[in-house]
Amino acid sequence: MEQIPKEKFAFVQNREAEADSIARPHVGYWKDCWRRFKENKVAVGALILLGVLVLMCIFAPILSPYEYETMDKSARLVFPSKTHWFGTDKLGRDVFTRVWIGGRVSMVIGLAAALISTTIGCIYGGIAAYFGGAVDNIMMRIVEVLISVPYLIVVILMSVILQNSNITTLLLAMTITGWCGTARFVRAQMLQIKSEEYTLAAQALGVSPWKVVTRHFIPNTMGVIIVSITFDIPGYIFSEAFLSYLGLGIQPPGTSWGALASAAQSQFTFYPYLLLFPVLMIALTMLCFTLIGDGLRDAMDPKGRK
Repeated sequence: MEQIPKEKFAFVQNREAEADSIARPHVGYWKDCWRRFKENKVAVGALILLGVLVLMCIFAPILSPYEYETMDKSARLVFPSKTHWFGTDKLGRDVFTRVWIGGRVSMVIGLAAALISTTIGCIYGGIAAYFGGAVDNIMMRIVEVLISVPYLIVVILMSVILQNSNITTLLLAMTITGWCGTARFVRAQMLQIKSEEYTLAAQALGVSPWKVVTRHFIPNTMGVIIVSITFDIPGYIFSEAFLSYLGLGIQPPGTSWGALASAAQSQFTFYPYLLLFPVLMIALTMLCFTLIGDGLRDAMDPKGRK
């Protein structure tokens, strides 16, 4: 029987100092979320496509040789061509330029309305969750009353009171009750955090309620809040398009994707491209935000951490 030489055996030293060392480098929460988000190819593709749409909204009207308000009677209702990529409308205005100008308005309204509603909802829901009891009951009853008010009635009343329909009117109409859903959602999340040890310790040390809400409640719910924003933005973009389609949104000479779709409905039979391009942009933008929201929700799920 062949004997194994002693040189192949080595004594393994007892390294007690390295026993408690971490096997792999520490990865922060947000860095780990970004890593998992990048693994979702669909969400990354949606993010890239959304970036392209945003860049087109910013730079396409600047690079276009046509102004969005300039009318050319000799080029009315021209189908898409090399000269006018998206064709022209009944007044001879370049649809390509108007689509991207309208995209600026629609995206600004969607982003601004989502941020305003989220900010109000986080503060309101955080206060209700912190104090609880009678304060929580009263605040939630107020939310339920506001949610029960029909959305269109609020928009019509705001338009009548302010005597116009511009971006400010739409933002006020959409956010005056739009924050209620966020407030209820944030309250439910913060009620769980309220019983955590670090929150109880802050309260025992006499930290003010405002600091507890802003330094403990909101930061620890930031992940779900960001996901909520990505789902709210397409909803507000569609709301703006819907209101403009009904004639309650952006008024001429201003434009938006909804306003372009509303103006094209009467000519859809013979000139379908007038409706096709703004509706396509609305659909793509809403799809991108929805897919990004799905990716962020999966990436920020603590159960998915490795």
